[in-house]
Amino acid sequence: MRKPMLEGFRVLDLSQYLAGAGITRLLAELGPEIVKVELPPHGDPSRFLQWVQDGRSSVYIQNNRGKQSLCVDWDTEDGLRIVRELAARCDVVVENFAVGVLARRGLDYESLRQLNPSVVMVSVSAYGQVGPWADRPGFDGVIQATSGVMALTGDPQGPPSPTGFAVADNTTAVHGFAALGYALLHRERTGEGQHIDIAMADVMFALQDQFAQYELSGHQIRPGRNPRHHPMYCPVGTYDLPQGHGYLLVLDRQWPNLCRAMDRPDLAEDPRFVTAALRAQHQLDLIPVVQAWLLSFPDNASVMAHCLAHRVPLGEVFDPTQAIGHPHFEAREMVRRVADPVLGHVHIAGYQFKFSAQPDLPELYAPRLGEHNAEVLQRVLGYDAEVVADLVERGVLHSGSR
Repeated sequence: MRKPMLEGFRVLDLSQYLAGAGITRLLAELGPEIVKVELPPHGDPSRFLQWVQDGRSSVYIQNNRGKQSLCVDWDTEDGLRIVRELAARCDVVVENFAVGVLARRGLDYESLRQLNPSVVMVSVSAYGQVGPWADRPGFDGVIQATSGVMALTGDPQGPPSPTGFAVADNTTAVHGFAALGYALLHRERTGEGQHIDIAMADVMFALQDQFAQYELSGHQIRPGRNPRHHPMYCPVGTYDLPQGHGYLLVLDRQWPNLCRAMDRPDLAEDPRFVTAALRAQHQLDLIPVVQAWLLSFPDNASVMAHCLAHRVPLGEVFDPTQAIGHPHFEAREMVRRVADPVLGHVHIAGYQFKFSAQPDLPELYAPRLGEHNAEVLQRVLGYDAEVVADLVERGVLHSGSR
């Protein structure tokens, strides 16, 4: 195994739940030392998010592999000193507390840069460090609502719906991971640390791609939930397949391919369908023809093979669990069965970044609460065993079996 790309870097993880912990989850695969500070008595609240078995949370496992758990009471003078001493010895600090929580403890960026001018700090919050909504609490579903994402999700005839997974948390984590890489590159070039302000609402709002359409159409085309078939492009949408459903996307360049795949040259010459605008205008005539053709195949494998042979973009609608054992997702290592000290082995989603300089990923596990208290304080801060024992006795350090 090659040397991990971030070996030798040290990260102080002050995050909890998902968005902040997701940043350090992505970092962990690249080999830095990550010290995760958890607060007593129970640690990161994600330890109690479902599914919980034998006191062990699947959410916590997924997001905290490869980290060292230090459970310290930062409301004590000694506990706060420990966190500050660690920050002074770290390259990166990641946090996602409400705005003002760290400043009240002298752990905000302006305070930490006095101890460590080269530190790169990532602050994840619902609405950012500044702005009229900066002090509002917010979690994934709330952010989906206020960022406009929920208004675009669900059946157009029903109420807005959240996505089936924590899209705001996970997308924010990827954005934070990406921003951190550039900040570290800047530091390598200049020696200068910096503060990265990541707002979940900003991240989700930036995914919007319809403002120009709205403006240039004279406000006639408004962002909204799509029906089963796209109103502006045809034949684009969700179709019945011999088994389940599939999504077909045929624009101008794919239209001749589809006509050949259907063995319907007459469709290419039909005056109702010769342009994209006309196909959209006459979609009630075209969609049933395409739908009947898709259902003429005996099974999904045959219709997929036929479309592939003619370069017609069609994707089966998959349940995410179908990725387990699927040859493509297995080949891409996007389904991983990882070791856990409590549950044995569990499936998690794989690592989405494929680096040629680090083709192999390390074996990682999620720590028990406070598992690394003594190790971190002794190795990183130079505390002796007696001092650590005293901190435990006085309730500054905590630990647990899960």
